[in-house]
Amino acid sequence: MKVLVACEESQAVTKELRKLGHEAYSCDLLPCSGGHPEWHFICDVFEVIQNFGGELQNGDVLESIDEWEMMVAHPPCTYLSVSGAKWYYHPDDKDLPTSDRRPHPRFPNRAKHKDEALDFFIKLMSAPIDRIAIENPVGIISTKYRKPNQIVQPWMFGDEATKTTCFWTKNLPDLEPTKIVGKGERITFKSGKSQPKWYSDAMVNAKTNEERQTLRSKTFPGIAKAIATQWTTT
Repeated sequence: MKVLVACEESQAVTKELRKLGHEAYSCDLLPCSGGHPEWHFICDVFEVIQNFGGELQNGDVLESIDEWEMMVAHPPCTYLSVSGAKWYYHPDDKDLPTSDRRPHPRFPNRAKHKDEALDFFIKLMSAPIDRIAIENPVGIISTKYRKPNQIVQPWMFGDEATKTTCFWTKNLPDLEPTKIVGKGERITFKSGKSQPKWYSDAMVNAKTNEERQTLRSKTFPGIAKAIATQWTTT
């Protein structure tokens, strides 16, 4: 199959697809960290969709795709996830109706960015590709667009970790769990709140906000393998 993996710099899904012999390419605004620039576009994904190819990171030009048969997309979740909702409004206005609240002083354009991110998601879902899967965490997509077709966890696919992962799909079945394991270690804070250790490690080890976002968004190996094996045999 000819598969486009959108918004993926890690190439986790792309590499699993390649192992099975599929003509898969990743695309992101960032250079790839997966080690295969010859499979990676650095540009707006819609340029690749519209032109059925383009210039790859290593300088080659791909002109051989007559159509994309499937797209798996991982659009940025910064402005779509539930965890970012607290940054929309001024903290002093929490008791006011949302229509009367002021923008957050640190992020005055947060609402605008949210609308742009939602439009990007819907545009991806509407792309002229027969099979589509879009991944994102729990967030506003469920209320502003529609509920996901499926919600999975890494521990359902052999990785001992918790990361609630939603899939919105078109012409694709639900993923079947491959190996149920433990839910992974959690870090508990003095406040009593806790979070998965892998997530905490990403927060601590990353040097910049951009690096932190990249580490948190990477696809776990078990889910990547399930995507490659199950969605190309339907």
